[in-house]
Parts: sequence; structure tokens; C-alpha cells
Amino acid sequence: MYKTILVAVDIAQAEKAERILKQAAQLSAAGGRILMINVVEELPAYVVSDLSVDMLVDARKRAETELSELRNTAGVKADIEIRQGAPAREILAAAEDAKADLIIVASHVPDLSNYIIGATADRVVRHAKCSVLIDR
Repeated sequence: MYKTILVAVDIAQAEKAERILKQAAQLSAAGGRILMINVVEELPAYVVSDLSVDMLVDARKRAETELSELRNTAGVKADIEIRQGAPAREILAAAEDAKADLIIVASHVPDLSNYIIGATADRVVRHAKCSVLIDR
């Protein structure tokens, strides 16, 4: 059983997110902590100049609302954290900050550029300092 589990959630894939959150609950030690994280990706500067700052604030608020709803739907006690930046980098940083002993991340069906698992999941697996569970 794991004391601190970080669950990386892509709010665009709610079904997978609910499944990995429930897996985290099953793998969590008694009194363990589950941390749900969503990363709002930063946009290139040439795109940001055409968008309002409110769009990023709205994206963060929407992510927090979606994670809260997911947590309630799954019936799992979990903390929520929203980060901004490159997904793999922020997932790894959050895992280190939380002293996670397991990261759970869902993977999409790969294309030719990342044949085994998805690009973010691949980077997390390669650089994590703790165990990683990939759910496909």
C-alpha cells in the first residue's frame, strides 16, 4: 500500500480519470493521501498575445471545478492541485513536492511518435523518482 499517491488527471478524459482515481483509492494505505493534479498547459507567447489573461484564469477554475466533481462522483477523498506549465514537468515536480511514492497516469492510444505509451506518460515514467502506474 502507498502512503502518498499522485493522480494525474486529464479533464478531457473523465472516464479514464474516474477509473484511475478509484485505483488510487484501492492502492492507498490506511490514512494515506491522494493528490489529484491537473496541469493547464502554457501557450506559446505568440498565441498568448492574442488571448486575454482571463482565459488562463478560466481554464484553471474550470479544471478545479471538474476535479471537484470527479472526486465527488468517484466518492474518493483526495486533495486537488492545479498547476500551469508542461504536463510531464509539472507532474514530476508535484510528485516530488508531495513526496509521492506512486504516480498514476492514464495513457492514450499511442501514435507513431510515441508507440509504447503517450508522450506525457513516457516522460513521467522515464524521470520519476517513485513508482509509476500507467493505465491504458
